[in-house]
Amino acid sequence: MITTIAILAGGQSRRMGTDKSFVSLGDRPLIAHVVERVSALALPTIVIANDQDPYRFLDLPIFSDLVPGKGSLGGLYTALYHSATTHTLCVACDMPCLNPALLRYLIEQSQDYDAVIPRLDGQPQPLHAVYHKTCLPLIAQQVASDRLKVREFFPLINARFVDEDELRAVDPRLASFINVNTPEALAALQNSDDPCA
Repeated sequence: MITTIAILAGGQSRRMGTDKSFVSLGDRPLIAHVVERVSALALPTIVIANDQDPYRFLDLPIFSDLVPGKGSLGGLYTALYHSATTHTLCVACDMPCLNPALLRYLIEQSQDYDAVIPRLDGQPQPLHAVYHKTCLPLIAQQVASDRLKVREFFPLINARFVDEDELRAVDPRLASFINVNTPEALAALQNSDDPCA
Protein backbone atom coordinates (compact mmCIF):
# COMPACT_ATOMS: atom_id res chain seq x y z
CA MET A 1 0.00 0.00 0.00
CA ILE A 2 1.47 3.33 -1.07
CA THR A 3 1.73 5.61 1.96
CA THR A 4 3.19 9.08 2.23
CA ILE A 5 5.81 9.63 4.92
CA ALA A 6 5.65 13.04 6.59
CA ILE A 7 8.57 14.22 8.72
CA LEU A 8 7.34 16.84 11.16
CA ALA A 9 10.10 19.37 11.73
CA GLY A 10 8.17 22.42 12.87
CA GLY A 11 8.66 22.20 16.63
CA GLN A 12 10.11 25.04 18.70
CA SER A 13 12.89 22.88 20.21
CA ARG A 14 12.56 24.62 23.59
CA ARG A 15 14.23 21.80 25.54
CA MET A 16 17.09 21.48 23.06
CA GLY A 17 17.73 25.23 23.00
CA THR A 18 18.39 25.19 19.25
CA ASP A 19 16.65 23.73 16.22
CA LYS A 20 16.92 20.02 16.90
CA SER A 21 16.60 19.10 13.23
CA PHE A 22 20.12 20.41 12.68
CA VAL A 23 22.02 19.35 15.79
CA SER A 24 24.84 17.05 14.75
CA LEU A 25 24.76 13.35 15.42
CA GLY A 26 27.97 11.90 14.09
CA ASP A 27 28.81 13.93 11.01
CA ARG A 28 25.24 14.71 9.94
CA PRO A 29 22.27 16.71 11.18
CA LEU A 30 19.61 14.79 13.06
CA ILE A 31 17.03 15.11 10.32
CA ALA A 32 19.41 13.52 7.79
CA HIS A 33 19.39 10.37 9.93
CA VAL A 34 15.58 10.39 9.93
CA VAL A 35 15.46 10.80 6.14
CA GLU A 36 17.95 7.96 5.69
CA ARG A 37 15.88 5.64 7.87
CA VAL A 38 12.57 6.31 6.12
CA SER A 39 14.14 6.19 2.66
CA ALA A 40 14.56 2.44 3.17
CA LEU A 41 10.79 2.18 2.62
CA ALA A 42 11.02 3.80 -0.83
CA LEU A 43 7.81 5.78 -0.29
CA PRO A 44 6.95 9.38 -1.16
CA THR A 45 8.27 11.62 1.61
CA ILE A 46 7.46 15.21 2.58
CA VAL A 47 8.75 17.56 5.27
CA ILE A 48 6.57 19.86 7.38
CA ALA A 49 8.59 22.93 8.39
CA ASN A 50 7.73 26.60 8.63
CA ASP A 51 11.21 27.84 7.77
CA GLN A 52 11.70 26.00 4.51
CA ASP A 53 15.09 27.18 3.29
CA PRO A 54 17.29 25.22 5.76
CA TYR A 55 15.61 21.98 4.68
CA ARG A 56 16.09 22.35 0.92
CA PHE A 57 19.30 20.29 1.01
CA LEU A 58 17.09 17.23 1.64
CA ASP A 59 15.63 17.60 -1.86
CA LEU A 60 12.13 16.74 -0.61
CA PRO A 61 8.82 18.63 -0.87
CA ILE A 62 8.46 21.01 2.08
CA PHE A 63 5.20 22.46 3.40
CA SER A 64 4.65 25.17 6.00
CA ASP A 65 1.93 24.84 8.62
CA LEU A 66 -1.49 25.66 7.23
CA VAL A 67 -2.35 27.25 10.57
CA PRO A 68 0.84 28.41 12.31
CA GLY A 69 1.33 28.14 16.04
CA LYS A 70 -0.75 25.00 16.60
CA GLY A 71 2.08 22.69 17.70
CA SER A 72 2.24 19.02 16.79
CA LEU A 73 -1.46 18.91 15.94
CA GLY A 74 -0.98 21.70 13.42
CA GLY A 75 1.90 19.76 11.86
CA LEU A 76 -0.23 16.64 11.68
CA TYR A 77 -3.04 18.62 10.05
CA THR A 78 -0.66 20.05 7.46
CA ALA A 79 0.86 16.63 6.75
CA LEU A 80 -2.49 14.94 6.11
CA TYR A 81 -3.73 17.88 4.06
CA HIS A 82 -0.73 17.80 1.72
CA SER A 83 -0.36 14.02 1.59
CA ALA A 84 -0.99 12.66 -1.89
CA THR A 85 -2.08 9.26 -0.53
CA THR A 86 -4.93 7.97 1.59
CA HIS A 87 -2.57 6.99 4.42
CA THR A 88 0.24 9.05 5.93
CA LEU A 89 2.96 7.86 8.26
CA CYS A 90 3.89 10.81 10.50
CA VAL A 91 7.24 10.79 12.28
CA ALA A 92 9.14 13.42 14.24
CA CYS A 93 12.42 14.95 13.11
CA ASP A 94 14.14 13.99 16.38
CA MET A 95 13.91 10.19 16.01
CA PRO A 96 17.24 9.16 14.40
CA CYS A 97 16.82 5.44 15.18
CA LEU A 98 13.53 4.86 13.36
CA ASN A 99 13.22 1.18 12.53
CA PRO A 100 12.17 0.68 8.89
CA ALA A 101 10.82 -2.81 9.63
CA LEU A 102 8.58 -1.42 12.38
CA LEU A 103 7.42 1.46 10.20
CA ARG A 104 6.57 -1.04 7.46
CA TYR A 105 4.67 -3.17 9.98
CA LEU A 106 2.58 -0.20 11.13
CA ILE A 107 1.73 0.65 7.53
CA GLU A 108 0.70 -2.95 6.88
CA GLN A 109 -1.71 -2.81 9.83
CA SER A 110 -3.37 0.41 8.68
CA GLN A 111 -5.60 -0.81 5.85
CA ASP A 112 -8.78 -1.20 7.92
CA TYR A 113 -8.25 1.62 10.43
CA ASP A 114 -8.36 5.40 10.66
CA ALA A 115 -5.08 5.32 12.55
CA VAL A 116 -2.45 2.86 13.78
CA ILE A 117 -0.75 4.26 16.86
CA PRO A 118 2.04 2.68 18.93
CA ARG A 119 1.58 2.85 22.69
CA LEU A 120 4.41 2.76 25.26
CA ASP A 121 3.66 2.52 28.99
CA GLY A 122 0.03 3.09 28.06
CA GLN A 123 0.87 6.39 26.32
CA PRO A 124 0.07 6.82 22.60
CA GLN A 125 2.96 7.87 20.36
CA PRO A 126 1.16 10.13 17.86
CA LEU A 127 4.30 11.22 16.02
CA HIS A 128 5.26 7.66 15.11
CA ALA A 129 1.88 6.65 13.69
CA VAL A 130 -0.13 6.11 10.52
CA TYR A 131 -3.24 8.19 9.80
CA HIS A 132 -6.00 7.93 7.19
CA LYS A 133 -7.39 11.02 5.46
CA THR A 134 -10.63 10.40 7.38
CA CYS A 135 -8.89 11.98 10.40
CA LEU A 136 -8.52 15.31 8.63
CA PRO A 137 -11.95 16.86 9.45
CA LEU A 138 -11.62 15.95 13.13
CA ILE A 139 -8.13 17.43 13.32
CA ALA A 140 -9.35 20.55 11.50
CA GLN A 141 -12.07 21.00 14.13
CA GLN A 142 -9.55 20.69 16.94
CA VAL A 143 -7.17 23.17 15.31
CA ALA A 144 -10.00 25.65 14.72
CA SER A 145 -11.10 25.46 18.36
CA ASP A 146 -7.54 25.51 19.81
CA ARG A 147 -7.84 22.06 21.35
CA LEU A 148 -4.27 21.09 20.59
CA LYS A 149 -3.79 17.74 22.32
CA VAL A 150 -3.31 15.29 19.47
CA ARG A 151 -4.87 12.35 21.30
CA GLU A 152 -8.17 14.18 21.82
CA PHE A 153 -9.62 12.85 18.56
CA PHE A 154 -8.48 9.25 19.10
CA PRO A 155 -11.74 8.16 20.83
CA LEU A 156 -13.69 9.42 17.81
CA ILE A 157 -11.94 7.23 15.24
CA ASN A 158 -11.38 3.55 14.54
CA ALA A 159 -7.85 3.43 15.96
CA ARG A 160 -5.62 0.42 16.34
CA PHE A 161 -3.19 0.75 19.22
CA VAL A 162 -0.03 -1.33 19.00
CA ASP A 163 1.32 -2.12 22.45
CA GLU A 164 4.82 -2.92 23.62
CA ASP A 165 4.82 -6.70 23.25
CA GLU A 166 3.78 -6.40 19.63
CA LEU A 167 6.26 -3.57 18.99
CA ARG A 168 9.14 -5.52 20.56
CA ALA A 169 8.48 -8.45 18.26
CA VAL A 170 9.78 -6.20 15.46
CA ASP A 171 12.00 -3.74 17.35
CA PRO A 172 13.19 -5.56 20.52
CA ARG A 173 14.85 -2.52 22.14
CA LEU A 174 12.18 -0.07 20.93
CA ALA A 175 15.03 2.01 19.52
CA SER A 176 12.61 3.45 16.97
CA PHE A 177 11.13 5.58 19.75
CA ILE A 178 14.37 7.23 20.91
CA ASN A 179 13.71 10.98 21.00
CA VAL A 180 16.57 13.45 20.89
CA ASN A 181 14.90 16.52 22.33
CA THR A 182 17.39 17.58 25.01
CA PRO A 183 21.17 18.14 25.04
CA GLU A 184 21.43 15.22 27.48
CA ALA A 185 19.63 12.84 25.10
CA LEU A 186 21.90 13.96 22.28
CA ALA A 187 25.02 13.42 24.39
CA ALA A 188 23.85 9.93 25.36
CA LEU A 189 23.53 8.96 21.69
CA GLN A 190 26.80 10.60 20.71
CA ASN A 191 28.61 8.65 23.42
CA SER A 192 27.13 5.30 22.44
CA ASP A 193 29.06 2.95 20.18
CA ASP A 194 25.93 1.76 18.44
CA PRO A 195 23.02 3.96 19.56
CA CYS A 196 20.35 2.41 17.36
CA ALA A 197 21.24 -1.24 17.95
